[in-house]
Amino acid sequence: MAGRRNKAIFTVLAPVLAGVLVLAACEHEKDGLGFSLTTPVEKEATKPAIPAKASKHMIVAGHPLAAEAGRDILRKGGTALDAAIAAEMVLSLVEPQSSGIGGGAFLMHYGAKSGAIDAYDGRETAPKSASAYMFLDGTGKPLKRRDAGAGGLGVGVPGMLRMLERAHKDHGKLPWAELFRPAIKLAEDGFAISKRLASLLRTAKDLTISPAMKAYFFDATGKPKKAGTILKNPALAETLKTVADKGADAFYRGAIADAIAEAVGSSPKNPVRMIASDFATYKAKKRPPVCMSYRQWLICGMGPPSSGGITTLQILGILQKFDMAKLKPGSVQAIHLVGEAGALAFADRNVYIADPDFVPVPSAGLLDPKYLSLRASEISLKKAGGKRQPGLPASSAGLNRFSDDAGEGFSTTHLSVIDKDGNAVAMTASNAWTFGSRLMAAGFILNNQLTDFSFTPNRDGAPVINRASPGKRPRSSMAPILVFDANGKVVLSIGSPGGSRIIGYVAKAIIASLDWKMNVQDAVSAPNFLSRNKGLEIEKDTALVDLREDLELLGHQVKLFSSPSGLNGIAVTKTGLEGGADKRREGVALGD
Repeated sequence: MAGRRNKAIFTVLAPVLAGVLVLAACEHEKDGLGFSLTTPVEKEATKPAIPAKASKHMIVAGHPLAAEAGRDILRKGGTALDAAIAAEMVLSLVEPQSSGIGGGAFLMHYGAKSGAIDAYDGRETAPKSASAYMFLDGTGKPLKRRDAGAGGLGVGVPGMLRMLERAHKDHGKLPWAELFRPAIKLAEDGFAISKRLASLLRTAKDLTISPAMKAYFFDATGKPKKAGTILKNPALAETLKTVADKGADAFYRGAIADAIAEAVGSSPKNPVRMIASDFATYKAKKRPPVCMSYRQWLICGMGPPSSGGITTLQILGILQKFDMAKLKPGSVQAIHLVGEAGALAFADRNVYIADPDFVPVPSAGLLDPKYLSLRASEISLKKAGGKRQPGLPASSAGLNRFSDDAGEGFSTTHLSVIDKDGNAVAMTASNAWTFGSRLMAAGFILNNQLTDFSFTPNRDGAPVINRASPGKRPRSSMAPILVFDANGKVVLSIGSPGGSRIIGYVAKAIIASLDWKMNVQDAVSAPNFLSRNKGLEIEKDTALVDLREDLELLGHQVKLFSSPSGLNGIAVTKTGLEGGADKRREGVALGD
């Protein structure tokens, strides 16, 4: 049924995506700095980067060993979903600071044969011991995030394995157990600590609060293990063997769940109570994907409880009014428009998006083309609009309109896969903070995703929509995205880590790819710029810093940042598959 519905969607949208949709171009006027906002794109001084290329299948993942595991599965005839599972199991071992089976994920899947677009929610849930006031101190004030993030308080019930198992039943081909073998072998034989992992071990705080973490990552003298050190994890190997043989139930019932509850309850810092039913009742969910036409393409992402899909689509929808293709990449004009669109989208995000199982979310209203056109009309080409207020999308009447800019961790990973049959996966997975809660159980790190809830439960006597509650999923910004052409064929799979900046990173890469015709490697490597409605953020040590004065003359409050994105994507071109891995991290694109 889902496949027939999606084919019908493409049938209806095909003429629109083919060019019936009329877009308003930028006004031919000069801004306050005296240059035309329709300056044609100029030739770049540097040569385009060469993306990885393949003709059959491809995977892009955040660590070379994970990408190799995924490629091996593709070579064995596995599907894109099979390869994603194998790669993520390896990431649990070799990139533990970012994601793993102790955390959660969102996954977008496209079935080439059926045309089905499926969105899988493996976000963590709060245990029954959680409450709206769990992040308040003894005086009723919100805890400092650093104080709340380490230990048991922030740990949610992991959703990764239950979600992957559900997706595998729908879209897998190779046996479930076979997908765990690469990670099991690496855990038993050992792997070399990468430079990035070693660097984070040196700089992350509170890593020794857990005896298991200290024993695993630190040597006998108490110093963090160095790059190149061979690290073995027999405990994780045993966990993976159990899940491989018995399925995800073995994770959510019995010894592994008991080990998680014990680690959380006996934590030296912020211990909390988890019980067997917290795990046994966890459900991965299939959510309706959020989709929107952007020029001649259809773009689909993850809906709530992630804000990533809707907010990315809002940015693009607001930019429909402007002919971005005529603007030079990395120009004041382009940065101004994307920044203003981001500020408007985040103003809405912080008010309207949370777990839809607990609060009404006006998803359709937020993506209504007429509403986005109204929001676009708030953008001036001559000056920045400053702090933006939320709009009034359809179905928002009566909703509490309190802005909630809860912080989010940066410890996340993204992988993209396209197999030989054209099936595609975009999956973003996370432990929240770097090394999550700093707790380990059964060989893996536990997340601290509950810190993505609002620490302030009420505003003006009314509940904040993203406050904690038993069984609730905290709002996320993870934004795995699939892009389709007018014929309903996938042309781009992309996503990124980066906390709430994920949305800006992904929007930049999509605009660079679709509007500015960059290859996927150049699109992910391009300097990052974004707005989360609290200033215009520009990536440090890039050419964009030279534009700071001009942007400030437009009225932007410019802030420089250095937090690295980890954009990974695959583009389908006329000559085959092209992969781009963000050089700010250690990912690679591999294919045949």
